[in-house]
Amino acid sequence: MARFTISVSELKSLYYENSDDLLVIDTRPYSDYTLGHLPNAVNIDLVQFHWTDTSKVGVSQFNKQMRILLSNIGVTKNKFVVFYDNISGMFSARGVWLLIYFSHNKTAMLDGGFNNWKKEGLKIETENNPFVHSCFEGKPNPKVLADFGYIKSKIKKKSNNNVLILDTRSKSEYDGSEIRAAKAGHIPSSINIDWSNNIKKNGFFKENTELEKLYSHVSKDKEIITYCHGGYRAANTFIVLRNLGYNNVRMYLSSWGEWGNKMDLPVER
Repeated sequence: MARFTISVSELKSLYYENSDDLLVIDTRPYSDYTLGHLPNAVNIDLVQFHWTDTSKVGVSQFNKQMRILLSNIGVTKNKFVVFYDNISGMFSARGVWLLIYFSHNKTAMLDGGFNNWKKEGLKIETENNPFVHSCFEGKPNPKVLADFGYIKSKIKKKSNNNVLILDTRSKSEYDGSEIRAAKAGHIPSSINIDWSNNIKKNGFFKENTELEKLYSHVSKDKEIITYCHGGYRAANTFIVLRNLGYNNVRMYLSSWGEWGNKMDLPVER
């Protein structure tokens, strides 16, 4: 079973053992990166690459643009790619999901993030590291991405008990009291487990035993579709579920940012 997280001590060892095949990506805002970052890390603020169109044309454009992005930051098939943000957060998770989607499984997010690397007193740089361009040609794996049409077809079949839709937003977004789109509420039949429950106060992921308890009513026999508002929080839960041995997980790429703004799609409150 692949594990898509890496500890501070494991990453520290990789710097000594395998630095030529290691690519470290800082997913925080550039202003944070310039104040200090991990050795040799390049910066890409993934929040700027959100996507709100999962039509066939939209997904095709997403594939094209993300290949360009991953080539620009230097991803190659031999590289082990580590993403990090300040904690075990949503932006590094989005990076890992992106590579899994492009069939590049040699990837992980740094558990505890920059804050805990710094807390350990490990080396930090402040100078910019330039991108070393590559020609990334990863093949999209449609089994880890959900589009609005796919979800619509699943919720249409009332007898379909093989799919569970998991809303990773806050309770107020889920119940519709917090409105962030044209419509408020949630995708019909979805259940709500706030992604922030994945993380301890110190910024690390919770232990597997705690996470298994949190997701105990989410069956491994079902296909799980995670969503949030823009596909970042949902990516964090996607990584947690994959680490727990859920093999059939998709993330709804455009999430509520698309669903809640398409007037023909059904909503529950």
